[in-house]
Amino acid sequence: MIDKKLLYLLGDNKKDILYTVAWMIVGLFANLMITACICWMIYLVSEYGTYGRDAEYFLFSAVLGIMGMAVRYGASRRVARLKDILGRNAKKELRQKIYHKIVKLGTSSTEEMSMAGLTQISMEGVEQLDLYYTSYIPQFFYAMLSPFILFFITVWIDWRVALVLLACVPLIPASIVAVSRYAKKIFEKYWGKYTSMGDGFLDSVQGLKELKIFMADEAQQKKMNNASEEFRKITMKVLVMQLASTTIMDLVAYGGAGIGIAFSVLKVAEGGLSPFLALFLILVAVEFFLPLRAFGAAFHVAMNGVSAGNKILSFFEISNPIWGEEKMPYTEWKLENVNFSYDDRRDVLKNVTMTFPGKGMTSIVGESGCGKSTVVQILLGGIRPKSGSVVGGGKKLEELSRESYYEHLAAVSYNTYIFNETVRQNFKLGNKKVSDEEIYAALEKVNLAGFIRENGGLDKKIMEDGANLSGGQKQRLALAVNLVADKDMYVFDEATSNIDVESEAIIMKNIKELSQSKAVIVISHRLANVVLSDKIYYMETGEVKEQGNHKELMDKNGGYARLFMTQKELEEGYAEVSA
Repeated sequence: MIDKKLLYLLGDNKKDILYTVAWMIVGLFANLMITACICWMIYLVSEYGTYGRDAEYFLFSAVLGIMGMAVRYGASRRVARLKDILGRNAKKELRQKIYHKIVKLGTSSTEEMSMAGLTQISMEGVEQLDLYYTSYIPQFFYAMLSPFILFFITVWIDWRVALVLLACVPLIPASIVAVSRYAKKIFEKYWGKYTSMGDGFLDSVQGLKELKIFMADEAQQKKMNNASEEFRKITMKVLVMQLASTTIMDLVAYGGAGIGIAFSVLKVAEGGLSPFLALFLILVAVEFFLPLRAFGAAFHVAMNGVSAGNKILSFFEISNPIWGEEKMPYTEWKLENVNFSYDDRRDVLKNVTMTFPGKGMTSIVGESGCGKSTVVQILLGGIRPKSGSVVGGGKKLEELSRESYYEHLAAVSYNTYIFNETVRQNFKLGNKKVSDEEIYAALEKVNLAGFIRENGGLDKKIMEDGANLSGGQKQRLALAVNLVADKDMYVFDEATSNIDVESEAIIMKNIKELSQSKAVIVISHRLANVVLSDKIYYMETGEVKEQGNHKELMDKNGGYARLFMTQKELEEGYAEVSA
């Protein structure tokens, strides 16, 4: 009933569980002392009244009872305090572990889990796991210990009654085990539906503009309604299962207590037990079952926590990219005989060898699906090759430290993220020490300085993902931010995709100037942008089919030349139609 892997996640916080259980047992003994004092006072009143030679015993019992109440109150407060400390520490450390895992995964952090799923496990999932740690685990240990403690106390009063009560106790765990397999399947489906609905909702919100444009919002609404209805049904199944198992546990708990009470009354009737001791047994009988009853109630919360915890564990089990500790001595990159596949069935890259010198412009081109973007992901360290090597500065990627590798590397893509901060703060992400003069110099290069000055200057707040910028302005700003970062190698992955001709010309002009002193890699579907490259790799179906500069490749009259001429004819035809 205890998942060791989930318990391991607690780390040093496991000691708080032991302290919590210890204080719960202290509370149990205090409760027994209160019960004994009440029974003794009732006996004294019934036998002698509150006056006479036994008055001091009555007063002594009352004082002991009050002391027991104080201890019980203190123990309850301490248990609540320890659970609060355990919960806060567990949530804090779990979220830190999730964050550090995301950092370790780097650019591959969302390959095996959607952004909505990652958000849900780090927020709602951690909250559910908190309940597992604070409610279920302490109650589990306490529920296992308390019946035996009560048995060893009551067995001295009447062993038959004590044995009957103890014998009925396992019926509650048995009922829990009976529903646990069914409950586990339901909760797994519950979290699956929950994360699936979250994914759909996030997609709908992010694509709301497109849904409106294509008038598909009504269809998407129906889809979300269906997902919500499925989630409602699985939630109702969870509630029905909880109510049914709670009813069974109540029948067992109160039925067992009733049997114990009946045996006590019978012993009194037979004259084998004093009414005082019988009253104590009757009041204590329920205590045999209440801890397990509370444990049964916590079990359903725990199953939800276990399902969430398994999602978190599966995220932690995603393999981290392997990094070393060596520094990159100089800036030249190579791919040596690289092979890669996403599903182990079809190779996306086949024996790819490329060299990217420390200075100059190298371009990778080819039709869609040829493997260009996969090469970029491998260079950025987001994915690792199935075989072959990525070499930086003469050393394999696995030997280099992450910090050293990324000190030399910058990337600008068609969807480079612009943060919801001021222009200045976006630049400081690339270079913490950058001055306002250097920022404006970079903005001048990309023809954005005038626009920024006229719209609030460097304190202009960029909306989420650059929503208050045009596509071209956003791409040019991303380029400017990377320029001030002053890296040794720049990767431009379709950086001129879906922008205006003016912005495209500005970006390509800066890329060519940058290649005079830096290593520049350009991935582009538009071959007119790579004509001035020092070297071009032409790819087909994951293989490098041709390499050389533009003139050499055109002279070969191969795949590159055919693709170039096809694009040129299409662009000229479009220009004539537009004119």
